[in-house]
Amino acid sequence: MTTPPDSTDVLIVGGGAAGLSLALRLADSTRVTVLAKGPLHEGSTYYAQGGVSAVLDAGDSIESHVQDTLIAGAGLCHTDAVRFTVEHGRAVIEWLSAQGVPFTRESNTSGADYHLHREGGHSHRRIVHAADATGRAIQTTLEERAREHSNITLLDHYIAVDLITRRKLGLDGNRCLGAYVLDRHSGRIKALPARFVALATGGASRVYLYSSNPDGSTGDGIAMAWRAGCRVANMEFMQFHPTCLYHPQAKNFLISEAVRGEGGYLLLPDGSRFMRNFDVRMELAPRDIVARAIDHEMKRLGAECVYLDISYKPADFIREHFPNIYAKCMEYGFDMTRQPIPVVPAAHYTCGGVMTDLRARTDVESLYAVGEVAFTGLHGANRMASNSLLECLVFAAAAAKDIRRQLDHAPEPPDLPEWDESRVTDSDEEVVVSHNWAELRQFMWDYVGIVRTDKRLQRAQHRVELLLREIGEYYGNFRISGNLIELRNLAQVAALIIGCALARRESRGLHYTLDYPKANDSTPVRDTVLVPTHFAGRDSPPYWAS
Repeated sequence: MTTPPDSTDVLIVGGGAAGLSLALRLADSTRVTVLAKGPLHEGSTYYAQGGVSAVLDAGDSIESHVQDTLIAGAGLCHTDAVRFTVEHGRAVIEWLSAQGVPFTRESNTSGADYHLHREGGHSHRRIVHAADATGRAIQTTLEERAREHSNITLLDHYIAVDLITRRKLGLDGNRCLGAYVLDRHSGRIKALPARFVALATGGASRVYLYSSNPDGSTGDGIAMAWRAGCRVANMEFMQFHPTCLYHPQAKNFLISEAVRGEGGYLLLPDGSRFMRNFDVRMELAPRDIVARAIDHEMKRLGAECVYLDISYKPADFIREHFPNIYAKCMEYGFDMTRQPIPVVPAAHYTCGGVMTDLRARTDVESLYAVGEVAFTGLHGANRMASNSLLECLVFAAAAAKDIRRQLDHAPEPPDLPEWDESRVTDSDEEVVVSHNWAELRQFMWDYVGIVRTDKRLQRAQHRVELLLREIGEYYGNFRISGNLIELRNLAQVAALIIGCALARRESRGLHYTLDYPKANDSTPVRDTVLVPTHFAGRDSPPYWAS
């Protein structure tokens, strides 16, 4: 078991594509520590099937990718962030290839050209992939490179409890100085000082009953940044993946959009197609349209699921293009070469998050946010397929560049006070934690799902406020556990989602509100920005904006 260092130059919370690529870009000249709250590979990256979007085909263009993204974002994308991300796409693909990621190549060439998928909303084939397990290929490759590097310390089964800032210690300024972290092996909490801290913790989709992401997607980084004084934005836009395998044991297995991209049909239980009733692009419509259509038909019919069918294609074609999906479905008794697959929408991606600039800087000095945890302005109301891994890689590179620029003059953190456990007792109420977790996810699904009303949101808001107060009592009296930390963060993120949803008095993107059924185009489209009472820029602009 690896022992945490006494201090580090850069503390990265999260060990997926964003965290590991940032670590590798810094490690040649910097001491880096990476925290993972479970096994390193148990983040969302490992389970990402689709790929990374980038302009690599001669018939494609930067402008086309930008416009596709803006359209998918339903008017809320920040053009500067979109262009910045797209323009750096080729460079990060080349960097991944140099690390050894085994991207699929065209079989009819010398191997120099990438095979490119097309996914919903993209006007061209521009999805670089490694068969149908791109995330796993990226995760395992970057993890191998990180383990080989002497300047990178990997700490698995460590969970961040809270960020430590100068303000929190009663000092001038609001620089981030490190974090309190829980060793899940020993149950002890340690103060880990760092000159820079980067949040790469992923999103918060586990706040909903059905999610395609691992159990760890509990919004830890968003909640910690909010408590440290950072603004958040557009938290109401939770993207639902349209096609997750519907089976009680499958839990979080999604069926890649590439299945629809290669000709898969969506069917009702009676075998009829329905997407033509919702969009002329049918199955190739952006995922928000597809998810909303599926949700609509399930509720209209009282159906438990719909079906995805590619069985009319040759069996060899299916097994070659989707070997992992095929194998996984077979585990649950579904042969996709012979029958349709039962699917449901599930919470998949948090489009909002911690506000950053184009260098991945947050409102708190020396604190960065990279990947799904961040609101960069790229996604708008809907994430464009395969733009998320691209965002992780592009903004990790931007953060690394900015950190390297400051390394020579960044101060060492002061001695940090140890976590006070003098008044803590062991909790005998873990069952209450698990029950609260279940209740939270259920009422978020019922009241704050794809279709919303103000009354439903207010009911959810009341419940989450009660839950947060109850959790506060636990923190004051009982020893902290990983489950309790995650419940606290989930509840905080739920409150932020509800607050943003109540502030958006229109229907836009995936989410539809019965009280405001149309998009409000009479005024400039705006982000829903929530500002904490202890906002780091309360008395002046954020340090990087001044």
